[in-house]
Amino acid sequence: MKYYIIAGEASGDLHASNLMRALSELDSSAQFRYIGGDLMKDAGGSMLRHYKSTAYMGVWPVITHLRTILSAGKECFYDIKAFQPDIVILVDYPGFNLSIAKMVKKAKLNARVFYYISPKLWAWKSYRIKTIKKYVDKMYSILPFEVEFFERFNYKIEYVGNPSVDSVYEYKQKNIPVIETKEPIIAILAGSRKQEITRNLPVMLDALKQYKGYRLILAGAPSIEPEFYRNIIKDFPVEVLFGKTYQILDSAYAALVTSGTAALETALFNVPQVVCYKMPLGRFVNFMRRFVIKCKYVTLVNLIDNSPIIPEIVSHVTKKLICKELTQLLEKDSEQRNRQLAGYERVHSALGEPRAARNTALRILSEISQK
Repeated sequence: MKYYIIAGEASGDLHASNLMRALSELDSSAQFRYIGGDLMKDAGGSMLRHYKSTAYMGVWPVITHLRTILSAGKECFYDIKAFQPDIVILVDYPGFNLSIAKMVKKAKLNARVFYYISPKLWAWKSYRIKTIKKYVDKMYSILPFEVEFFERFNYKIEYVGNPSVDSVYEYKQKNIPVIETKEPIIAILAGSRKQEITRNLPVMLDALKQYKGYRLILAGAPSIEPEFYRNIIKDFPVEVLFGKTYQILDSAYAALVTSGTAALETALFNVPQVVCYKMPLGRFVNFMRRFVIKCKYVTLVNLIDNSPIIPEIVSHVTKKLICKELTQLLEKDSEQRNRQLAGYERVHSALGEPRAARNTALRILSEISQK
């Protein structure tokens, strides 16, 4: 069969490439055409354009590049018409992908439209459910609580597993030794983009000054040059290791983490953590969280369990708040540490077994066979 896949950012490129490999294993006639990145290119097929050409983040960059984005959408639609796929697979990236789904269905192309990694409508923009119900044949989710959320709108989706579970499982199968150390390790995961690192890392390091007898290791983001970290760290006694995030977590006693996938991965390694995410315009962000963003928590771990397993220090992040939470987690067998570890067990159970990409491929092919 012929598959047209659209991924609009680095994480989508990773997840889509894994799905492509799974589809190739199950469908020997698979042909791929896509918008994506280098990982999808390695998986085979032909690329229309690299996702970086339209990967604009934030309101203002999107507005200033709107003509480019709209042009890319039309180009993609005409390319789909020319390729004549049996299946269109949309991977996250809802602003762009939902417009493509609408174009494909309105043009009555002979293609089924599937969505892998559903948009986070439970956080905001829930109005998009109308577009999804109208133009997406089937949605595959990587977060178990999303199934119930979509059921409220009379739209049935399927949970297929979580790619982070797969990644951690694959790492552990390699039996990479933990980092040898005489002192317990506090891991620091300060984000992957320069802006969030600049905001969060200094206050994290300031809080860590009072903790003696610990080895501090910062997981360097692959897209960030070492000099950038050195300018922030200066002479502070912290190591920066690149390409070893999982090894750091596998060796850590506790962690300071920015929100996102990193917090979920930290939980999968059973490392007690404090989530810190400092943002500009803190009061405005807090207003948005109370009245616009429709979820109680920002970390996936808490959202999955629907409880405050991990302390979240968001928007207004201070040394005092970080130390208050971290100190309790560093105490061996403390109530807070044990409660967090018990919560992780529930999250592990909810996420289920690995092989999200293969599960998705199997279900897509099953859907097609029932047509």
